[in-house]
Amino acid sequence: MTVAYPRKLNNAMSARDILTQVVQQREIHMITLNRYRYSEQRSCKDLTNMIELMDGKSPELIKDLSHHIADEARHAMWLTDLLVDLEVPVGNPPGTSYIDEFERLLDSDTMTPEKSWDDFMISSLAAINVTEKRGCEYFSAHIYALKQAPQTEENIRIRETIERILPEETGHVRWGNRWLGKIADQSPEHRRKVDQAKRKYAAIEQAAFESGMDIMAGAELRRLNNLLAVAKEMPLWEQPQYLMERLPETLISPSLQMTRIQLAQRVIKDDPKMLIEKFIPMFFSNLNGIQKPKDKNASQIKETV
Repeated sequence: MTVAYPRKLNNAMSARDILTQVVQQREIHMITLNRYRYSEQRSCKDLTNMIELMDGKSPELIKDLSHHIADEARHAMWLTDLLVDLEVPVGNPPGTSYIDEFERLLDSDTMTPEKSWDDFMISSLAAINVTEKRGCEYFSAHIYALKQAPQTEENIRIRETIERILPEETGHVRWGNRWLGKIADQSPEHRRKVDQAKRKYAAIEQAAFESGMDIMAGAELRRLNNLLAVAKEMPLWEQPQYLMERLPETLISPSLQMTRIQLAQRVIKDDPKMLIEKFIPMFFSNLNGIQKPKDKNASQIKETV
């Protein structure tokens, strides 16, 4: 059966590369933690919506999803307590939302039970599974980076909070693998559908992940490439409509433009000289894709996304 794992950022930067830079800059570190909080909180809402759509079907799965919601709510609570105690704002995170972009790229027809109950179950579980894998990758990399960082009271408390969350997140991945495996074992056709869903939602997750990290020149074209990669995992007759519905916002994204403006404003405020010497050259150097930052200033700008 297909096994899908998160890929590096544009095949260049690993989670450890990114988090090693993040923990060195407190402002970016706190924004990252707030994004974790927001994602855990938002997942409660999305899982609740899935239960409501199921409308009593598969009581065993509904029971598991209810436990899953309780876990995510507890993670959101731990992170909220941490941030409030550190006197960090807990508003909606700035920049492009990973969750919103993931949902924008979903094939909505297969995420409702009216079309096909099996397709709904497979699509929903595959979507949950691939996002949980990304979360595990980043929590694990964050713990590693914090162990290498100065052992301040704040860093220790952050690490201990994430260490409480990670085992439950890995449990969610194993749970998703078991459910998908159970469905795949029903028939060769079910196995084919599960494998296809894993590939499709892995492509969607990668596209959503990169959209929140890549704001440099040419990002629109790289988003288009990711959109085409998602479409390739769909039946031929579904590809044209899927692409036409998502193409305009992929090429002209208001959130991307706003993020670029906000970042430039911050650079001007902190160090106007850097705008000319570092930011503008780096912005246009990424036309062929993101490369691992070669100096500290470049990485600092990139991690503000």
